[in-house]
Amino acid sequence: MSLTAVLAAAFPAFLELGRAARSAEKLLDTLNREIPRTLAALRRTGGDITELTDELEASFKSARGILQQTEKGLKQTQHQIQRVQRRSHITWTGIQAAWQTFQQKSQSSRKTPKGRHLRSRGDR
Repeated sequence: MSLTAVLAAAFPAFLELGRAARSAEKLLDTLNREIPRTLAALRRTGGDITELTDELEASFKSARGILQQTEKGLKQTQHQIQRVQRRSHITWTGIQAAWQTFQQKSQSSRKTPKGRHLRSRGDR
């Protein structure tokens, strides 16, 4: 009788264990189907990330090259501007000197009486 009482009391627990085992089996079947798909998707995503990383790296290298070329061009332009400034300053100084010389000659020719010429240094 005690065995019957224990079996009668344990029967609902055995039924629940059977249901839990079927649920666990369904869960494991679902995991067996889904895990490979999920892993494949993760691998593809990893490959895509690697590809994007490579593309970004190439873009950064290209941008770095463009910036270096731009910097070099700016330095060359700055150097050329400095040369133009020096040359224009030299040219302006030359024009001023020529103008002063021209003015001095025209003033000295006005001061010299007619018919009389200035003696050159060699005549003195």
